[in-house]
Amino acid sequence: MVETSALAGVVMVALGMVLTPGPNMIYLVSRSITQGRRAGIISLGGVALGFLVYLLAANLGLSVIFVAVPELYVAVKLAGAAYLAYLAWNALRPGGVNVFSPEEVPHDSPSRLFTMGLMTNILNPKIAVMYLALIPQFVDPNADRVLFQGLILGGLQIAVSVAVNLAIVLAAGAIAAFLGRHPFWLRVQRRVMGAALGTLAVSLALDTSAPAAPVS
Repeated sequence: MVETSALAGVVMVALGMVLTPGPNMIYLVSRSITQGRRAGIISLGGVALGFLVYLLAANLGLSVIFVAVPELYVAVKLAGAAYLAYLAWNALRPGGVNVFSPEEVPHDSPSRLFTMGLMTNILNPKIAVMYLALIPQFVDPNADRVLFQGLILGGLQIAVSVAVNLAIVLAAGAIAAFLGRHPFWLRVQRRVMGAALGTLAVSLALDTSAPAAPVS
């Protein structure tokens, strides 16, 4: 059974990550603004498949390595904390990235849109950090059905990320126009997300828990 606190923790992590500008958001917004909502939705399908690839890989294989080599787990965890701190800095620094002012991109076919969405997500270091170092923190290694816990928590992260990205895709044009007229709210968004990611980075760096073994 997955604890309510673990579910809430994963939702918070998923929201903090998906609302922070990164390769996925930049690609989806660019496609939605320059090629239309349909192109953004097709691209999001590829992104969702990329999440599923990470979910299965992390729960069926990579955690075995972490249990066998705990030093590697610690290294990945610290790398995850460092990357979160980097994202926090990018969100808080003056002149940070405005994802809703994307560069023009060429129009592509549906199959290419889907494939590019998939590859953008698979090659996104933020998603690797999430599955290798963040979500495992919410798995209870002393409870039964650890593999089931990992799949449920990862599935919840996918649901949150896809839902938020879909909302962004559908509203990208309106959001871009609003932020263009009200730059104050863009600064607020950056500061809130930067503070949230910075808090997660410190929490992850100070965490001393062991990796969860992927046993059913």
